[in-house]
Amino acid sequence: MRTKSIKKNKINVITLGCSKNVYDSEVLMGQLRASGKEVTHEATGRDEGNIIVINTCGFIDNAKEESVNMILNYADKKEQGLVDKVFVTGCLSERYKPDLQREIPNIDEYFGTTELPLLLKALGADYKHELLGERLTTTPKNYAYLKIAEGCDRPCSFCAIPLMRGKHVSQPIEKLVKEAEGLARNGVKELILIAQDLTYYGLDLYKKRNLAELLEQLVKVEGIEWIRLHYAFPTGFPMDVLDLMNRDPKICNYIDIPLQHIADSVLKSMRRGTTQEKTTKLLKEFRERVPGMTIRTTLIVGYPGETQEDFNTLKEWVKEMRFERLGCFAYSHEENTHAYLLEDDVPADVKQQRANEIMEIQSQISWELNQEKIGNTYRCIIDRKEGTHFVGRTEFDSPDVDNEVLIDASLAYLKTGEFVNITITDATEFDLYGIPAVMVES
Repeated sequence: MRTKSIKKNKINVITLGCSKNVYDSEVLMGQLRASGKEVTHEATGRDEGNIIVINTCGFIDNAKEESVNMILNYADKKEQGLVDKVFVTGCLSERYKPDLQREIPNIDEYFGTTELPLLLKALGADYKHELLGERLTTTPKNYAYLKIAEGCDRPCSFCAIPLMRGKHVSQPIEKLVKEAEGLARNGVKELILIAQDLTYYGLDLYKKRNLAELLEQLVKVEGIEWIRLHYAFPTGFPMDVLDLMNRDPKICNYIDIPLQHIADSVLKSMRRGTTQEKTTKLLKEFRERVPGMTIRTTLIVGYPGETQEDFNTLKEWVKEMRFERLGCFAYSHEENTHAYLLEDDVPADVKQQRANEIMEIQSQISWELNQEKIGNTYRCIIDRKEGTHFVGRTEFDSPDVDNEVLIDASLAYLKTGEFVNITITDATEFDLYGIPAVMVES
């Protein structure tokens, strides 16, 4: 027989999915803390808490499966009396709320991506408008995500994000600067700018692409030393951003620009609004205007109608472009997207084989590029200590997805959050090894 626990209410927020969800969870926790609630993030065991909020992802099949499994896990814990209440929010809940309510009814309530005030009310808290940009960060203290816009106006055929996040809405520059200042006061040194589409920033508010002006204001924030750009779109990219990147040392020579494919027929069906020729020209201009720039991209293989010839075109282009960072995903056939009307005609095993082939090519490219770094010295930020190593990153590496720099902890004591000059002594495909430059000089 299930019995209600008598322990003091503690709210445990569990985050699944991308950095945008991390940001949303942090805002939620900041609001809860401001209302006097005890809140924790992804706690386990005795610290788990008795009220659970699951912030779900609904992007592709694997992410949806992970979110559903997490919901089922806590529905079961609730049934056993191990937790008292379970609430679900985020993208999966926004997209499939009726289905989830029907299939997993033992959840107290489901909320969509825009229902934060309602979720807070269900948790016994008030939404405080005055908490502009204030949140409880869950990342290491030296970096934080700064979400500059929500939603997306792009018509990409394969993508369900507009269904879950709505139309593009930019945040005002003044609000973002104030948020950055608050983060800097709390010890944040690196801002990672995120949005579904950075390229579109400002069009709704300022009637022009205004990313460069935002960056010009953010670089003035005292204490912020690195600003990193994530999730740009290849058409309509504001090229004045490149001039600023080349000029201002605070803006990392790094951009994450998901390109998805390169065969013209696939790009047209994907409704990407570009061609192989235009994309290649854009990337070459990136590298000409910002020498030494790191470009991260993501690709999709197995899209409906992708022929072996299309895939061969993609492979040869990856070899030619020699991306510093690259991820590859097998196409996921998503309901209510434009591509869902097409036949999902590439077998699952072929999709996976193609993804593996791309990553094998990239692995070799990454190894070769990393070998070139041996003997060079880079300014690194130290994120954490893990086992026998301090773990840092160069300006060319974003947390969780890119290279890390491993420094033997027996050689020197390094402080988390500090910038240190590290000389690279060895490298693998996806990691660098180094020692403090002062040891080399001495």
